[in-house]
Amino acid sequence: MAIVDVKVPQLSESVAEATLLQWKKQPGEAVEMDEILIEIETDKVVLETPAPADGVLARIVKGDGLTVTSGEVIAVIDTAASASAAPPVVDPALAAKAPAAAPAPAGEAAQ
Repeated sequence: MAIVDVKVPQLSESVAEATLLQWKKQPGEAVEMDEILIEIETDKVVLETPAPADGVLARIVKGDGLTVTSGEVIAVIDTAASASAAPPVVDPALAAKAPAAAPAPAGEAAQ
């Protein structure tokens, strides 16, 4: 298994941190080199972060909406794997922060 880290790109000199927007790929999905994985927003610009290698997005280390700094690892790509129907692997700390779905009010059918 060959692992490649996906890191936050170098931010401009006057920018200390950025916010992760929405991931375009989920764990278990195949990615191609230079394919955009996520957009990262600073107070000045939105940066598109591409995959550094071909492979499968093995794990998301930092989820949507989190604050990050330059060079921080935000995901991991397995270059030896192939996409499969395996369940996604998300960092357990991220899963704990995910809001639970609200139940439908009594008497209303789910749509």
